[in-house]
Amino acid sequence: MLSRSSSSLFPVLAHGTRAVSSSSPPSSLIRTVRPLRHSPPSYHHLRPARSANMSTFKQAPHKLLVIPGPIEVTDEVLFANAHPSMSHVSPDFIPVFGDCIRMIREVLFTADAQPFIISGSGTLGWDQVSANLVEPGENVLVLNSGYFGDSFADCLRTYGAVVDELHAPFGSAVELPALETALKSKQYKLVTFTHVDTSTGVLSDAKGIAEVVRRVSPNTLVALDGVCSVASEEIQMDAWGIDVVLTASQKGLGVPPGLSILVASQKAMKVFEERKSPVTSYYASWKKWLPIMRAYESGSAAYFATPPVNLIYAFHASLTQLTKRSPSLAERFALHREASARVKKAAEELGLRQLPVDPKVAANGMTALWFPEGLKAADLLPRLAGRDVVVAAGLHKDNKEKYFRIGHMGVSVVDKSRGDIDKVIAALKESLAEAKASKNVNA
Repeated sequence: MLSRSSSSLFPVLAHGTRAVSSSSPPSSLIRTVRPLRHSPPSYHHLRPARSANMSTFKQAPHKLLVIPGPIEVTDEVLFANAHPSMSHVSPDFIPVFGDCIRMIREVLFTADAQPFIISGSGTLGWDQVSANLVEPGENVLVLNSGYFGDSFADCLRTYGAVVDELHAPFGSAVELPALETALKSKQYKLVTFTHVDTSTGVLSDAKGIAEVVRRVSPNTLVALDGVCSVASEEIQMDAWGIDVVLTASQKGLGVPPGLSILVASQKAMKVFEERKSPVTSYYASWKKWLPIMRAYESGSAAYFATPPVNLIYAFHASLTQLTKRSPSLAERFALHREASARVKKAAEELGLRQLPVDPKVAANGMTALWFPEGLKAADLLPRLAGRDVVVAAGLHKDNKEKYFRIGHMGVSVVDKSRGDIDKVIAALKESLAEAKASKNVNA
């Protein structure tokens, strides 16, 4: 039961949890929820017997989804996403959200960086970086290796940043000497790069980029767009000196779409706290979200905007698999490298060429392949779908009709018993042969 107090914008919960104003300014409309002095009655008797149900739950039969996100999710994650509706200030939900904040640090190997877990797509991470860490008129350097570098630069300009771009040739990553030269020519507030550009399958050298920035321009922040790399590529946030990692739930983290996940170093948070001009976004403002994240991690709840409760339950299930169970994170990264090598070798044996011009810049969570001469998406992708394998067409504006993309992340590579990679390779071989025969393509 809920009752409404005329003195509060937030409901009073009958089970003994009440809303009180947080220390944030009243204009923020943030309300913090803390337990009363007496112990609230338990809700455990209202919980479904989820562990028993989970033991028999299996996903409905469906085509194998191997695009570079969204990806296949485990039965446990999907079951968690079907959690009964739950108040976002429930005593049962608060520790679930708090655990997610703690566990995402483990995935990124950081001891004290500040996570922000917000309803939204990975794109919201660009807005957070642009609005909170860059003030209008400040210089930003974007290392551009594809479609998502273009978009990040566009977002930064929208918020008033002065953006320079280093463009890599198609299928390549920006070379470190070019980055060093750019840093010596101008003082930049921020350097951004896309760790894996989903449009090209190009992997940038995160460790090398951060090392160059620390050495040449130590006050410059380093922001890594890890939407297509977190949990499939190793990211040592503290050891490498990465200041921001932004990502989303639907790729390597193995959760349905809908969560924008960003982790900011203490150096980045200090820059945010010392900014001179107001934050240039409302929904993406860390002034709004920081009290929320701190409250949930400390064991209380706070309100600015309603979190996606069910997705956070699903995220918790996935993070538990990533950080508390076998295989370990290091083993997961090795399994991604192994699956990537298998797919790429099979493609090469079929006469297909990769977009990345050098194996050193080819991502481990996806593979981008040129169509053979004489074939296009309509010739191959429907045939793969007919064999219950869904891959993605090209995305980059310059060549989008000339290539396709296969994702190999998460459960599809970690759980070999599923046979997902075998199925992809077999379907590719059969579909390609059929497509070539239909078009009289011999090569």
